[in-house]
Amino acid sequence: MAEELARWMPPKTPLEPLKLFRTLVRRNELARAMWPLGSYLLSRRFSIGLAEREIVIQRVCARCGCDYEWGVHASIFATRAGMSEEDLNGTYSRSGNDPQWDGAYALLVRMVDELHDTGAIDDGLWSALSARWTEEQLLDLLVLAGWYHVISYVANGARVEREDWARAFPEGGSPSHKGGDARSKFSSKNV
Repeated sequence: MAEELARWMPPKTPLEPLKLFRTLVRRNELARAMWPLGSYLLSRRFSIGLAEREIVIQRVCARCGCDYEWGVHASIFATRAGMSEEDLNGTYSRSGNDPQWDGAYALLVRMVDELHDTGAIDDGLWSALSARWTEEQLLDLLVLAGWYHVISYVANGARVEREDWARAFPEGGSPSHKGGDARSKFSSKNV
């Protein structure tokens, strides 16, 4: 387990292995199978820039009510991605049609919302997305959104507790956030 946990964490990080990773390695075969895709999506090989990637991740986590993963990404990646506080909080509280989103962010938020609500993207939005990103990039975006649904389902379903250093959802609440029991179903001790 220790070897698998080390693989999931960035090299030379001062952080303890994340609670989500400690949950996943309880099923080591699953963790080993998941790692290559998760690693790719957060790597420089991923075809979408950091800011756009983080808008998608933050919106998926917000729509899924996943305070855990939203907080990890808000704390680790948002500043690096150049996200303003307004945009970061907006991933939780604003609609995709809010005029405060810029063109790319608006499209990405709308994409996540349509995928979350319907499991599909309508022709008009697909056309707008295709005018901005290549087919390869669109495939990466679809997989990214799906991956963070999986991560949100695992974190929420297993009730992984927020990291002590991670941000919480902004005050005010999102219509999609239903709260829930913060007690973890899986103990992260002794892992």
